Amino acid sequence: MFLSINPDNPQPRLIKQVVACLQQGGVIIYPTDTTYGLGCDIFNRKGVKKIFQIKQRDQRKPFSFICNDLAEISNYAQVSNFAFKIMKRYLPGAFTFVLDATKIVPDSLSTKQKTVGVRIPENEICRAIVKELGHPLVTTSANTSGENTPQDPVEIEETMGHLVDFVIDGGISMQEASTVISLVDDQIEIIRQGSGDTSWIE
Repeated sequence: MFLSINPDNPQPRLIKQVVACLQQGGVIIYPTDTTYGLGCDIFNRKGVKKIFQIKQRDQRKPFSFICNDLAEISNYAQVSNFAFKIMKRYLPGAFTFVLDATKIVPDSLSTKQKTVGVRIPENEICRAIVKELGHPLVTTSANTSGENTPQDPVEIEETMGHLVDFVIDGGISMQEASTVISLVDDQIEIIRQGSGDTSWIE
């Protein structure tokens, strides 16, 4: 289903409709502040399994997830004072930060090294969904592995709409995914350069 949601003031009725779908194991495509994301409830195994199938991705390569705020991140990742100061300055924003995972994170979403990638996008729609859901949302680019992500939600609906429960129209997206930065052991390492500005890293 193609669903248009106001990007500045997401309609609560529509957000609740999306969240009800997620709670039943549904999979959605939704806007972020970078590319469109493919997501589900992180605690719903049915949804997570379906996303691995859609992405045609090796299950040894877990997905990141979106949190509503820094307090929520601290439930799922081990946040040192060093990491907190950096994330407080640059989130919400176009960054995915990699940290050591806490025990609450499902095994399917943490790496072999027990790390996890977390995001707080500067996008009202996806943050409203996460807030209503009450816990994080899986995030990965809305494509099959190795392919480009369309910027136009109408094109996404045409190519991937049959694979998911909702394609949420939040306008034209950016072309680049988020920049991925590891903060494990309080060491800054750029894992993937994306749309986030990394000029602050010496």
